[in-house]
Amino acid sequence: MTQTALSLLLSPATAVGRAALRFVAELGGLFLFTLQGLWRILVPAPSWPKIVQQVYFIGVKSIFVIALIGLFTGMVLGLQGYYTLVKFGSEGLLGAAVALSIIRELGPVLTAIMITGRAGSSMAAELGIMRISEQIDALSTMDINPMRFLVAPRLAASLICFPLLTAIFDVVGILGGYLSGCVLLGINPGVYFDRIDATVELADVTGGFIKSVVFALLVAAICCYEGYFTHARQGGFGAKGVSLATTSAVVLSCVVILVADYVLTSFLL
Repeated sequence: MTQTALSLLLSPATAVGRAALRFVAELGGLFLFTLQGLWRILVPAPSWPKIVQQVYFIGVKSIFVIALIGLFTGMVLGLQGYYTLVKFGSEGLLGAAVALSIIRELGPVLTAIMITGRAGSSMAAELGIMRISEQIDALSTMDINPMRFLVAPRLAASLICFPLLTAIFDVVGILGGYLSGCVLLGINPGVYFDRIDATVELADVTGGFIKSVVFALLVAAICCYEGYFTHARQGGFGAKGVSLATTSAVVLSCVVILVADYVLTSFLL
């Protein structure tokens, strides 16, 4: 076998090996980046003005869209749940079905995905623009730690906002199910809320909040990482690099949210 033929035969395996090495390197870089960001939240003392500014951007400005999505998610669940349960003569369980679906799964997941689209993309784009315009390099030149100044406040604000926005989504979603089931379809309101009270346990609520905290860490870390290292991205620098970094941050965050949801659900059940 000639050297050329051997090279052609091994080229797919070489490509797979290189891709695997790049993946492991990216994963390790993201892990160290996240640890450094979390450390810079606490050491030195937290930069509260920066954190409050990010809480306003990530949390307060997301309330309306989260409430809107929660309302219509609950209304759809109420409709679908009613026409499914009525076939078995169990429409009285609608409240429990809506509440458990939202608190355990849909609340944390949809909240995280919506925040990724609204705030996560902005994080990646903002840091990416700061990178390509050399503002991050300027911070380092002035002996200002970019991780503490740019990344740590976003991580801290995400850890604060995700659980609170998930709680808003849960409450509004349950009210949406009430509108569909009780106001539109005639289920007794007392039965609707009594079933919720009898079925939902503290472990269900705790599990939803655990998921929201994990999603907060993943989304903030991925979006900040993609923006912070925009200049290292292959295939684009400048505006194209920022565009690629923002797209990658949103897509990767959404995929990781769903994968993490499956893993967490397996442990929490």
